[in-house]
Amino acid sequence: MSSTPSPNATDDISWVLTPLLELPGVLHAVVATGDGLVEGASAGLERASAERVAAMTATVHAAARAFTGAFTDAERPRLAQTVVESDLGYAIVVPAGENTSLAVFTSPDAQLGNVSYQMQVQVAALGRALASPCRQQDDAGRS
Repeated sequence: MSSTPSPNATDDISWVLTPLLELPGVLHAVVATGDGLVEGASAGLERASAERVAAMTATVHAAARAFTGAFTDAERPRLAQTVVESDLGYAIVVPAGENTSLAVFTSPDAQLGNVSYQMQVQVAALGRALASPCRQQDDAGRS
């Protein structure tokens, strides 16, 4: 299991992707806002592709919530993950805090259980980092 480095700043949250990208079969990863903006993306993903992924992540997650609600009559079901399987691999989306999602794309032979578990580990690390107060410069000794 890979450990997550503690970030120095929360304005760049791409650090959350590094342990996921080290997993066998994980090809790309994106952190996206609920309204489809890129918060962080894997280096191998071009900017335009990352922006499309972020927009689709928001759409897929909202559709999965509505789909679940249609079956259950629940107004706002809480999703654990959304998985899309294709001949090219798997797209997995998990909630990553308030108005944020984490998405990965894997090869068809990736171990989905391990990938899903590590995504939850990284979501927890991201939550801790975003909940930590910002450090203030020490004003002692200044006049």
